[in-house]
Amino acid sequence: MAKNRSRPTPTDPSGTWRLIAALAFASTGAAFMQTLVVPIQNSLPELLGAPRSATAWVLTISLVAAAVTTPISGRLGDLFGKRRVALALIGLLVLGSVIAALSSGLVGVLVGRALQGASMGIIAVSISILGDQPDPRKNVTGIAIVSASLGFGGALGLPLSAWIVQIGDWKLLFWATAALGVVTLLALRAAVPASPGTRQRVDVLGAVGLAAGLSGILVAISQGPVWGWISAPTLGFGLGGIGVLFAWGVYELRIGAPMVDLRLLAHRRLLLVNAGTIALGFSFFISQVAYMQMLQLPADTEAGLGLSTFGGSLALVPSALTMMALAPVSARLITVLGGHLATCLGSVVIALSYAYTLLWHDAVWHIVLSSTVLCAGLALSYAAIPTLVMDEVPREATGSANGVNALMRSVGTSSGATVSGMVLAATSREVAGSQVPSLDGFRVSFALGLAGALVCAVLVWAARRSR
Repeated sequence: MAKNRSRPTPTDPSGTWRLIAALAFASTGAAFMQTLVVPIQNSLPELLGAPRSATAWVLTISLVAAAVTTPISGRLGDLFGKRRVALALIGLLVLGSVIAALSSGLVGVLVGRALQGASMGIIAVSISILGDQPDPRKNVTGIAIVSASLGFGGALGLPLSAWIVQIGDWKLLFWATAALGVVTLLALRAAVPASPGTRQRVDVLGAVGLAAGLSGILVAISQGPVWGWISAPTLGFGLGGIGVLFAWGVYELRIGAPMVDLRLLAHRRLLLVNAGTIALGFSFFISQVAYMQMLQLPADTEAGLGLSTFGGSLALVPSALTMMALAPVSARLITVLGGHLATCLGSVVIALSYAYTLLWHDAVWHIVLSSTVLCAGLALSYAAIPTLVMDEVPREATGSANGVNALMRSVGTSSGATVSGMVLAATSREVAGSQVPSLDGFRVSFALGLAGALVCAVLVWAARRSR
């Protein structure tokens, strides 16, 4: 009986705050994992004894695994209970970290990174857990904090990873993530209440089809710049993925308990919100690519500001802290303005930050200010969008719907990274024998980020108008 009394209940105020803290900590750790290897990316060929084209998969495989498993994790949470699935996802994070830490070759590290990437489903599961809480004010605040932790963990992970590499062996990165995962497991077990699932049949074929189709498309998007956009591997993966997803969609519409309820997602308002999420993710990740490159390029180049990897990472920390600090404010604005208007307001703030960078970008503090304002808008939009999703679906489908919305965000971020990289590569100029992105390329990237933010605002406003 004592064990049952110690577990928080939906009506226990202190238990609700412990729940929010535990889920935010879990989401921060998963986001930290995504940027874990960025500081050592250039050193991986030497560390793993493999060509650069192969070691690029150390980053890519976690992104693909995250995108593929997130909607599946959300659905499994609806079926078997969200607490059980949340614990399993963090268990994958610990397992993947230990495998990567113990591996001396590329294959083991790739397996570990794939398992780490699968843990990103904790974001969608955490949001749906909070959406189940009865206090509207606290669940909106919790969703805002968890949404902010996505940017907070990723931005904080860059300088922290660079520092860990400087003081010790690179394997410490994975041991640190494993230790973080163990602490997270203990926190989730203590704070997250058990939740019943629907216990419907698991659509195994639907899960496999979704994973195969998404993997093909995402691999084509991420490796297209390396393989060539019209090369046989790129076209094979891309067109193959599209074909598999088409067949998967036909199958999902014909069964009674699909992995993803396409009829539900096809509702106009939810469709517009998900499309807006893609545009928002696209806009956000352009800043992640362009700002970091501009900060780290040599000062004697046209656009460079001459910071080290560690210095450039530190320059983006204020934006991460801003996202977390503004989470309660975002929750209050969502309550007052409503989710649609709050999302539009956040998107407009992002657009204004890009407009500022188009005019002022020749000092480090310009980038720090712009990224901080951008993340303030992002904190509001990312917090509001899950509330819009959950307003449109029944309670027993919140996990699946949030998982699909998180997938849309991943599609947007992958597209933003790819498009920004292509623009910067296409407009690069030769400096001292090396190809360096030009200032014009950065300006085009910022204009695309501005356009993406405005597209998000238009789509979400159209969803509001269609009520």
